[in-house]
Amino acid sequence: MAQRNKYDIDERLESPFSLRHLKRSFVYIKRHIKKMSVAFGASVASSILALSVPKIMEYMLDHTIGTLSNPGSHSVNELIFLAALTALSIILTIFLNRTRAKLMTEVGQDIIFEIRSELFTHMQALPFSYYDNRPHGKILVRVVQYVNSVSNMLSNGIIDFILEIINIIVIVIFMLTTSVRLTLVVLAGLPVLFIIMFTLKPAQRRAWQDVSNKNSNLNAYAAESINGMRITQIFTREEKNEEIFESLAMKGRRAHFKAGMIANLMQPAVDNISQIIFSFLYVVGLLWVGKAGVAVSVGVIFAMGSYSWRFWQPIARLSNIYNDFLNTIAYLERIFETMDEPVLIDNKPAAYDLPEIVGEVTFENVTFGYDEGQTVLKDLSFTIKPGMSVALVGPTGAGKTTIVNLLSRFYDTTSGSVKIDGHDVSDVTLHSLRSQMGIMLQDSFIFSGTVAENIRYGRLDATQAELEAAAAVVHVNEFVDKMEDGYESEIKENGGRLSQGQKQLLAFARTIIADPKILILDEATSSIDTKTEVYVQEGINHLLANRTSFIIAHRLSTIRNCDRIMYVRDGGISEYGTHDELMAKKGDYYHMYTAQLLDL
Repeated sequence: MAQRNKYDIDERLESPFSLRHLKRSFVYIKRHIKKMSVAFGASVASSILALSVPKIMEYMLDHTIGTLSNPGSHSVNELIFLAALTALSIILTIFLNRTRAKLMTEVGQDIIFEIRSELFTHMQALPFSYYDNRPHGKILVRVVQYVNSVSNMLSNGIIDFILEIINIIVIVIFMLTTSVRLTLVVLAGLPVLFIIMFTLKPAQRRAWQDVSNKNSNLNAYAAESINGMRITQIFTREEKNEEIFESLAMKGRRAHFKAGMIANLMQPAVDNISQIIFSFLYVVGLLWVGKAGVAVSVGVIFAMGSYSWRFWQPIARLSNIYNDFLNTIAYLERIFETMDEPVLIDNKPAAYDLPEIVGEVTFENVTFGYDEGQTVLKDLSFTIKPGMSVALVGPTGAGKTTIVNLLSRFYDTTSGSVKIDGHDVSDVTLHSLRSQMGIMLQDSFIFSGTVAENIRYGRLDATQAELEAAAAVVHVNEFVDKMEDGYESEIKENGGRLSQGQKQLLAFARTIIADPKILILDEATSSIDTKTEVYVQEGINHLLANRTSFIIAHRLSTIRNCDRIMYVRDGGISEYGTHDELMAKKGDYYHMYTAQLLDL
């Protein structure tokens, strides 16, 4: 699993493609079966009208034109009628094709919307571990590029496939009614084509899977590079990064070139076979003209030549559809792999809403590890009374963030239980649990949109007065008032126009307006200047009042006044107490605190 977390390693499918994947995709087709049926009917009618033209031409050549010189014949009127009938067939064919195109465009866009919505909804329910183990670019390419490719195949591709099969059947029927002997000549090339097609199939699928992998790798590196562009420029890594990007792009180019070469073997095969058959048809037809017992005329040869050309057209299109289908399979596999990713953290069947939180938190014999065989917390137990402020301190990787992640149920315990007011967090609904919790991170993400939208993110029904009151607590109003549109000022993605301190204050306002019952601050005061820290501390003091709070901080001066300080080490709590009590013990906390004082 861990090896996927690199842009230069191809993803490995968990299971090979099977027909159940294709059958599963038909769910989206069934939702639009009415429109697709109308489009299909229009296509069939268009095909029949187009195929009637050679029959009309055959009749004109063998009957109407041949009698034009006869005195008193009505051939001229008949010729005009047949010409008008031909023109009408062409006009109706154009209209029906236009109708089909409009309907299938609508169906294709609807399928894109449905697949993409279901995929995105599922992704929002996936656990942190899913995103920890995959480059985000490899996830993004599935939601955008792959869905676009699949939707066209599931709409137009399926219709075209069925239509071309019917076209072939109808053309064969028209040919048989024209000349059975010449029909057998036209069909003689099919066995050769089928041998070529099924010989190339395995190589084509592998080639398009490789294209999918290389596109995914390139997208992953591009996304990572954009996110880290500032660091790239700071360390002047542009040339090296260009080399990596060009290498990945070249691998994608080679993969696509190889897949294209294999795919393009089909079209020349169809063209060559059709041309050989077409030529052979005219040679044989001319030899049979006027031969006793063989009903072949000039009009028949003309009609059969036209039908032969039309017969190999759908064969050629089927080969293209077949190539597209193999390409689409590679994308479909990736999409369904994501949709099948298990939602490890979900509501139990009997989950109930957590009542309004009072604030007692209990860990009972909790053991947890992110990866199998690795234990971060081992048999951890403690109880926090309502309204207490608790500081979690200790070395990096000791499990401080893990404790609050289990409390918020971003992960489930390996064994033991985490309870809030006596309710096991795994027994209550996720929404009722997390909606009553406020979590502040070291690097709080700011979304593109207005200042007001970012503050209201966790509470959409907040009034303007409540919004401004929350902002005032941490002095957000001081820099917002200077912006051109105040709270309606637009912010770029991840707060591009704001300083780190301003982003942190904005995140605090967002937490304050949500009015959480349990507060978690994970390194929320790091990487900010002294003035901002004063504002943040005011916000913390406001938030800590009358609510249970967990504070993770390496800057120990910020947690001196907490009701309890717990030192996390070796998968458990090595000591706990107030600041004064722990300083008096001269244990782990004492040594960490005094070491920080010496560094000042």
